[in-house]
Amino acid sequence: MRKPTRAIAIGAAVAGALALSPATPAFASVYDCVDAGEWGPGCYANVTAINSGSYLAWHNQPNYSGGQVTNSPHFQNGDAMFLGCWTWGSGDADGHGDHYWFWTTIGSAGGYINDWYVTSGSYSNWSRYIGHC
Repeated sequence: MRKPTRAIAIGAAVAGALALSPATPAFASVYDCVDAGEWGPGCYANVTAINSGSYLAWHNQPNYSGGQVTNSPHFQNGDAMFLGCWTWGSGDADGHGDHYWFWTTIGSAGGYINDWYVTSGSYSNWSRYIGHC
């Protein structure tokens, strides 16, 4: 696995991410979540299933009622991110019933994102590498 040439910046914090090919919705993903090595337990995934004109943002809690993290980056399809831990929360915004949420960070900033919008693969795949928050 290699680090991409493109990184997402927030404030002064910049983190590398794994470059992956364009993805399908999380439930259909064939992405192999593996130990992220120097980043510790967790794995990399790509943002997917974001509708045109929209974006994925970090949330303060594993739900939509808790609001977005102030100055959250706006993630688009294909952006890579590190998934550090998981928890349960409200279903995805598009009504597919995905109640898994991941805590993800860039530098010292972070927030929750719903599993539906990243290429994490199935619970049986990523749960070996991503612990419960």
